[in-house]
Amino acid sequence: MLKVFLAEDEFVVREGIKNNIDWAGHGYEFCGEAGDGELAYSMIQKLKPDIVITDIKMPFMDGLALSRMIKAEFPSIEIILLTGYEDFEYAKEAIRIGVSSYLSKPISGENLIKEIDGVADKIIEKNREREIRNRYLEDMKERNEIDKREFFEDLITGRRELPYILKRAKDLKIEITALKYNIILFKIWSNGRGSDEYSKSVVKAGEALPGIADRYSAIFFDLDMAGAALLFKADTNEVIETNIKICISEMKEFFSGFPHVRYFGGVGQIVERISDLPISFRWAGRAFAHTYISADDDFLEGTEEGLRVDKEDVILSEIDPRHIDRRLIREFLRRGEESETELFLDEFIKGMGKNAIKSTMLRQYIAMDVYFCVSEFVESELGLSRDDISGKLPAAELLADEERTYGYLVDILRSAVMLRKENTQGRYADVVNEVISYIDEHYSDEELSLNTLAAHVNFSPNHLSAVFRQQTGNTFIKYLTDYRLDKAKELLLATSKKSNEIGAMVGYKDPHYFSYLFKKTLGMTTTQYRQGGIATEDAE
Repeated sequence: MLKVFLAEDEFVVREGIKNNIDWAGHGYEFCGEAGDGELAYSMIQKLKPDIVITDIKMPFMDGLALSRMIKAEFPSIEIILLTGYEDFEYAKEAIRIGVSSYLSKPISGENLIKEIDGVADKIIEKNREREIRNRYLEDMKERNEIDKREFFEDLITGRRELPYILKRAKDLKIEITALKYNIILFKIWSNGRGSDEYSKSVVKAGEALPGIADRYSAIFFDLDMAGAALLFKADTNEVIETNIKICISEMKEFFSGFPHVRYFGGVGQIVERISDLPISFRWAGRAFAHTYISADDDFLEGTEEGLRVDKEDVILSEIDPRHIDRRLIREFLRRGEESETELFLDEFIKGMGKNAIKSTMLRQYIAMDVYFCVSEFVESELGLSRDDISGKLPAAELLADEERTYGYLVDILRSAVMLRKENTQGRYADVVNEVISYIDEHYSDEELSLNTLAAHVNFSPNHLSAVFRQQTGNTFIKYLTDYRLDKAKELLLATSKKSNEIGAMVGYKDPHYFSYLFKKTLGMTTTQYRQGGIATEDAE
């Protein structure tokens, strides 16, 4: 029910308008009245009516001044001006302000309600358009996350020139310019106690990250299954350092309330240019590699000190082979990414001492141990044969020098990670096929959503979204939208059913939203499509 407010200094006129119209009977709520513009404005700020009826001539503040202030603060409020003066200048000013109607007094209740009905129709149409657009933007939210992820890749690879970066940031509504930058790479995961805890704890904890980042002027990037990144920006080193310190403190305190969640973060180094962000990212990556080495939840800074690099030469007698912890290798094989292999290996070797790999004897020990650890992982956890590993038993020539040994270790670890991902994707293919079958059967259900399908296959929504995108190359919402619109196009050409009927048949009960989505996606109306129309520039 739309709310109507009346500002009129003549008591008799005000009482007549208020009492001689059956407001509720016509579908309106008469929410308040005032005898002058100044009092009216204070009440309007509190009551937030949809329609304001105001006289032009009032004490303290006239109707035109009141209208200007209303439109400045509440542009969606529609205004009807009443006046006893036939002055064209008043009418011109009212139009300039954006007043909906300009009526001469006296006016009957019947004529006034007709004018109010016309204004109400305008409000309802605007509200519908706004709701449709908001729904479309919400549906496309997942697409925006992918665009942001690609933008982050552009930032940290340095593959794009600055003009492109600035334009892309503007398109994505990201304020990227600053004098100083730093990056935190961050990941949360289940402690392995069950999928229910993952769904309830990890997802809930992850949903809080964008809000925390925003409080410290950081841009949040969802990196899908690889975790997340926070891009801090400010004009001085001090501000960035302070924001990162307080942000980390808040995240640690927040995650302490989630016993089933583990986390780890790597902090980069401050840089001055957007083009230097790859440097900050590399330092953050070096620090983040410790997620597979450290048993603790922590944030590690990407500095020589933070990465615990020994400054003094280490003699072989000081190296303890027991530092070759198979649990660290298994942890990386279970959760690591191919791109992180060298970073993990660097930090793993440093844990044994700076010169560990210089020793031929220790080099052989490390290579054999890694090989057997990878073999055990591939056989016991992936159910595959060790023959599937790209690297076989390390031959003597591979261990002849540091560089060749290092290359062997990188290859065999990366090979195992790739096998894990291929094996996982094979299992996920069955899940995605089940999801696609479910969409095929239930696409006409307006309530069909990512949450519905996640519950159906016993995944968290975020996890299913990532898996679906990996397997199909499409976001869930784009796949569902394209599927429904393809069905709609078939029905438009094969039947004589009305557009609103077809919309309901493919899952869009709101005919206005269906029409909006159809034209937004295809660049033409349903009628134009039926007539073999040509797409317009509205299509994205």
